[in-house]
Amino acid sequence: MSERKVLNKYYPPDFDPSKIPRMKLAKNRQYTVRLMAPFNMRCATCGEYIYKGKKFNARKEDVENEDYLGIRIYRFYIKCTRCLQEISFKTDPKNTDYEIEAGATRNFMALKLAEEQAKREEEEQKEEEANNPMKLLEYRTEQSKQEIELLESLEELKELNRRQQTVDYEGMLKQYQPETAVERKAREEKEDDEFIKSVKFANSSSNRVIVEETVEDVTEDEGPPVKVPKIEMMPQRSINTKKDWNRSIGVLSKKTALSNLVKKKESTQTSETKTDSKPEKDVRQVDNRSSETESERVKSAATGLALLAGYSGSDSDS
Repeated sequence: MSERKVLNKYYPPDFDPSKIPRMKLAKNRQYTVRLMAPFNMRCATCGEYIYKGKKFNARKEDVENEDYLGIRIYRFYIKCTRCLQEISFKTDPKNTDYEIEAGATRNFMALKLAEEQAKREEEEQKEEEANNPMKLLEYRTEQSKQEIELLESLEELKELNRRQQTVDYEGMLKQYQPETAVERKAREEKEDDEFIKSVKFANSSSNRVIVEETVEDVTEDEGPPVKVPKIEMMPQRSINTKKDWNRSIGVLSKKTALSNLVKKKESTQTSETKTDSKPEKDVRQVDNRSSETESERVKSAATGLALLAGYSGSDSDS
């Protein structure tokens, strides 16, 4: 069994199309087609309502001696679904629509009729203006008067809106307008400058001088550990005089605080500890001087008693 839907058919080698008999058909032959109702209509005989889109088996034929710019016009015949009355309509290529001919009336044509009426009035007005110049002038003056009235009413409305509220229309429009690359770059640079200006650096004018601190470890069996004073960083400032230098850093001398760390071993005083502060050293020197004066007094007193004893002894001997 051959295929039902094929593109190529088999032609035998002895096929001759001229031998095929041709049918003689009528010039205006009708064809049966399947179509839908192109508009809402009502049967003129029984009043049956036929809605747009209802399907019918219709007969189609060409309209004789009628065309529009070389386009054929076709006529269709359908039957009413209730009384089987024949309804005919044809195509209207000029208005890209359909036109009812007989058997029914078209419904809901108010919009189409209004458009046709407006078009007809416009054509009549153009024809009248072309033939009557005074009518054209009158029409133009009336039109300009209406425009002036509209502008005045518009100005009154704007003034009323200004009195009621003040709205920044330009700002609102800029808010919804996209930001360009140049504007975005300028805005970012401005924000960076403002941020740099807002930052406050602490002690920006005065720099600090770092003083190195040297600590010597003194290992001794006797005495508690010696505390070394901590030297803090001081801000650098202009040194004009020697007095300012001494006040800020101190007087440099040969005998520093570290020189007092070395202790001399004494036979008599082993349990006493010596501090590296200058006031205690002065007190110790004063104590040594007082002990020396007392020893000299004792010696002098001893010599005086010896002389007295010798003198008394000489008297007793005599």
